[in-house]
Amino acid sequence: MLSLHLLQNCMVYVNTLMIQKVLARPEWKGRLTAGDLHALTPLFWTQVNPYGRFDLDMRTRITALA
Repeated sequence: MLSLHLLQNCMVYVNTLMIQKVLARPEWKGRLTAGDLHALTPLFWTQVNPYGRFDLDMRTRITALA
């Protein structure tokens, strides 16, 4: 159970970094309203495949974490 919580926390952290990276791009400046920003959440998990095969490239890193 605690491992699941740790995994969820890590996923939220990485999702937050990805959202911040996207919103830092100039083309997103001023496109989102206050309501849009309020509705953003790092709790999505559609990029996770919990039952299938995972292809990891251990030679690359998430640039926000480097």
